[in-house]
Amino acid sequence: MAENDLAGEWIDAAAAAERLGVKSATLYAYVSRGVLRRRRAPDGRRSLFDAAQVEELARKGKPRRPPGPGDLAIESAITALGPDRPYYRGRDALELAVAHSFEEVAGWLWTGELDAGEGWRPSEEGLAAARAAQLGLPGGLPPIDRLQLIAAALAATDPRRFRLDPEGVVDTGRALVGGLVDALGPPREGSMAERLWASLCPRPVHPGLLRAMEAAMVLLADHELAASTLAARVGASVRADPYAVVATGLGVASGPLHGGASYAAERLLAEIGDPSRAAGAMGERLRRGERVPGFGHPVYKAGDARATCLFDLVRAASPDTLGVVDAVLAEARRHRLPAPNVDFALAALTTSAGMPPGSGEAIFAIARTSGWLAHALEEYARRDPLRPRAVYTGPPPPRRR
Repeated sequence: MAENDLAGEWIDAAAAAERLGVKSATLYAYVSRGVLRRRRAPDGRRSLFDAAQVEELARKGKPRRPPGPGDLAIESAITALGPDRPYYRGRDALELAVAHSFEEVAGWLWTGELDAGEGWRPSEEGLAAARAAQLGLPGGLPPIDRLQLIAAALAATDPRRFRLDPEGVVDTGRALVGGLVDALGPPREGSMAERLWASLCPRPVHPGLLRAMEAAMVLLADHELAASTLAARVGASVRADPYAVVATGLGVASGPLHGGASYAAERLLAEIGDPSRAAGAMGERLRRGERVPGFGHPVYKAGDARATCLFDLVRAASPDTLGVVDAVLAEARRHRLPAPNVDFALAALTTSAGMPPGSGEAIFAIARTSGWLAHALEEYARRDPLRPRAVYTGPPPPRRR
């Protein structure tokens, strides 16, 4: 049909999307970018699109141009997502996890150098404030909730928190991560992984499982623009200080569909308790139409290599503690569930180590702090705030006379 024949005609969203071969969300994204015109139908409930403009766009193909101010597309040199794993500044995260410390990988994310640096301790004043802030909290509170309070207390006692130059942010980052770890439990010397183990686990350090936990911290350090990282970047783009950036990330990471996913997997393993109960428990969940936590990944459709790496380390360190885990994995295969993801592997680690429920969330959050600050460094170097635009679908505003 000639474009002139369509002049003055308006079609609904279903027809426009069908002609363009796109989903409705893409159609409205074209509107927000100024590619398509839209108006309300007389009934006020439907959107109508310029048929001639739709036809022209269909002939030209999908519009290709650099992202504009209203597009949620962010350039970053930190993490690329491969088919089954992330790459940190071009390096395989799995290889980094088995060969380097968490501190070294944090340095890699922040500066591009595998350098742990110094200063992974909070100030005495900050640590005292962070511990005092927790005194009135109810017992049994998950570590992720305590971390949010700890971050605020550390911020309140740091007069240098508004330094946004790269060196200042890196210095703050080391002290902040150290403060999050040390304020969770008793003071201890050693690496960040050793100190975090002491803060979370009532048992003595198990060398093999400690190495697996440090690998988990590396594997979880960043994952491109995951929900918490996007929120952290938005905060950094308006020059929120590093503590506020991390507090933002912590708030989002507590969601059960993000950093809290390992908690659901931990609870599943705790509820089953014995390998002989795995078949019944899994079958009952599936019968009720419930999702089995820790399986499948929205990015790694063919399998999450981070989970495989972590399972291998835990199995090598403590194979006798994986009875329930192996039973669940066997049932998952029998029911043809997707492959396990890193959240389930993290739950396997914390369960094997004898850590209380919620420990996986804490490991995730403290590890991801390094990624949030790496993304903050990129935003501090930019000039413009991140400001995505909404596609308004409510009632039309009144016309101005």
